[in-house]
Amino acid sequence: MLRVGLIGCGRISDIYIQNCQSYNELQLVGCASLDMAESREKARQYDIGIVCSADELISHPDIDCILNLTVPSAHTDIALAALESGKHVFSEKPFATDLAQGRAVLKRALDNQLLVGNAPDTFLGGRWQTCRALIDSGVIGMPTGVAAFVGTHGVERHNPNPDFYYLEGGGPMLDLGPYYVTAMVSVLGPISRVCGLSRKTFSERMIETGHRSGEMIPVEVDTHTMGMIEFESGVIGSITMSFDIWDSETPRFEIYGEEGTLCIPDPDPVHGANQFGGEVWYRTRENSRWAYQPRVTGKDSWTVAENCHGYNDNSRGLGLLDLAVAVKEKRQPRASGELAYHVSEALTGILEAPARGGYIDIASTCQRPEPLPQQFP
Repeated sequence: MLRVGLIGCGRISDIYIQNCQSYNELQLVGCASLDMAESREKARQYDIGIVCSADELISHPDIDCILNLTVPSAHTDIALAALESGKHVFSEKPFATDLAQGRAVLKRALDNQLLVGNAPDTFLGGRWQTCRALIDSGVIGMPTGVAAFVGTHGVERHNPNPDFYYLEGGGPMLDLGPYYVTAMVSVLGPISRVCGLSRKTFSERMIETGHRSGEMIPVEVDTHTMGMIEFESGVIGSITMSFDIWDSETPRFEIYGEEGTLCIPDPDPVHGANQFGGEVWYRTRENSRWAYQPRVTGKDSWTVAENCHGYNDNSRGLGLLDLAVAVKEKRQPRASGELAYHVSEALTGILEAPARGGYIDIASTCQRPEPLPQQFP
């Protein structure tokens, strides 16, 4: 059993705690945050035995792994300190706020022979593992292309403190993009090069909920972003992530193959990006819309794939569970730091491409994660 210490007791911690306490392979033994009162309340609510400072938790001898749910700017410092203290680390996204920090985390983990895992781990859920099974079984033939589109008008309508999303390190490509590019790499393998275009539509945003409703906040980052992706396998893809779209009929994640198409319908930005479960549709040559006159459209013309996998509810922390099993099996976790770094480099490349004037080669690579067994663990 992997003994886990949680650092960061904000809103996202609840689902992590609930899931960790439901997994036999994990034991959540302590928690910490900048707000000691918040930590004590979280410990009381979930019967967590140890409440202390982050430094004390990192050095505690009864903890094997740090679950790092701090704000993005603190991710690297917490991860490096935990690794130096001999503890494995699993962090929320992003992996790091810049690539140099990400490389430092990977090097320290390698030097100390420890494991690093990172969200998003949604690709381990039943919906995405069903996609992987369909691809691997050849239902749509050899993959040729992929496309992801998520359009929203930002987070200020439902988040009372949305400032980070519009400051350096935020924006739709870095916030939403990791879910979809990680899913792409998990089914199609690593990326070789990227390019992109982006723009900032509004210089200010108005918070529309909570005690700060009506307050204007500055926008530092581009908020409508489009990227092109080439994979090492030769598959080509596109990704659009936007905080500037009021509505759209095209939210989709689709994979195109020589013999058919897979479709993840309506991956909406508020809930879809976080979904481990949901339907997967597919069409093949025999029932494609181009095979009939008049052409068929609508959901009824798609085949709904059978989902034989688990983890179809909100399973945040599934990557940490896999890390616990990986420690015993002496392997890398599927939601690995190597994967997270590779995705981060690709997303950063898309955002930097306009200023650099063309394609950006991706220097890193990663292993395509093994499928999650249907009866895991």
